Amino acid sequence: MTAAIEVRNLWKLYGHREKELLPLIRRDSLTKVQALARYGCGIGVADASFTVAEGEVFCVMGLSGSGKSTLVRLINRIIEPTSGTVLIGGEDITRKDDKALRVMRTEKIGMVFQNFALLPHRTVAENVALPLEIKRVKKRQRRESAERVLSMVGLSNWANSFPHELSGGMQQRVGLARAMAGDPEILLMDEPFSALDPLIRRQLQKEFLDLSRLARKTTVFITHDLEEAIRIGHRIAIMKDGMLVQIGKPEDIVLKPADAYIAEFVSGISRLNVIYAHNVMEPIESYRTHAGVDLSNAPRAQSRDNLNRLIDLAATTDGPIAVVDGDRNLIGVVDHPHLLRGLQGRQP
Repeated sequence: MTAAIEVRNLWKLYGHREKELLPLIRRDSLTKVQALARYGCGIGVADASFTVAEGEVFCVMGLSGSGKSTLVRLINRIIEPTSGTVLIGGEDITRKDDKALRVMRTEKIGMVFQNFALLPHRTVAENVALPLEIKRVKKRQRRESAERVLSMVGLSNWANSFPHELSGGMQQRVGLARAMAGDPEILLMDEPFSALDPLIRRQLQKEFLDLSRLARKTTVFITHDLEEAIRIGHRIAIMKDGMLVQIGKPEDIVLKPADAYIAEFVSGISRLNVIYAHNVMEPIESYRTHAGVDLSNAPRAQSRDNLNRLIDLAATTDGPIAVVDGDRNLIGVVDHPHLLRGLQGRQP
């Protein structure tokens, strides 16, 4: 796995003595509440470490005040870290001077905020081309790039319109197109869909997933909505009080919560589209030792078929379901007890 982003032991404290107090907070392993009570010092992010692979959508999820928006702003150094290292493509941005940092932000990183922040006096195409204008790219090339990304987000016919003529969902697409206009390697998205109506939000999530598969941009996606994180992310990091509590694939978060806090988070999540056959099956070797069932006529499921698909197959038979890999090799079995445990969010 090639890392596009590496975050190592990243801290952000708020207060006049942040550099002085960090060793004391680390020594005593103080929580956010304890640090505030003892030193009057706020903890934004506490000792965060993770990597994001090239082309991965990495969701950071947490409630208000958990530190997720602070974390994403530390990645491109909009906020200065108190301590720690952030590597973008192997380059340590915490060591760059202002000029080098501006170049990296302009050339390698695009950011999409919850607030669309479109310039009202400029057309949609001019808004999208703004990052290229800042880079002093020629006008014709700016226009061509704007037309290309507007086509990707389905807004080609609105290029000459002004922001006030667009709906909220369309304006958010313009914000995404603007972030992609300079063809950055990395997208940082801070709750980009949270201000939208549920139906529009779901539509944009789907469009973002389609776009993500097409463009393969490395993305850090901030959200307070676990269902959104599960729908979008290859992996999810859950934050609480500035700390990363658990990092894992969506099905791992649901099936193996790290603590009671995360277990409570996932308790209301539907398992139907999150848990897959390979999560709930019994490996064929152990099944054969005690079952002795002929599977030759059993319905077949792929290892990445979700519970919805397994339920459809289970409705066609009173027996077990055979699970096969991509080469059609038999690798496991899902019987009705396995299926019911999966619906409960439990592994066999």
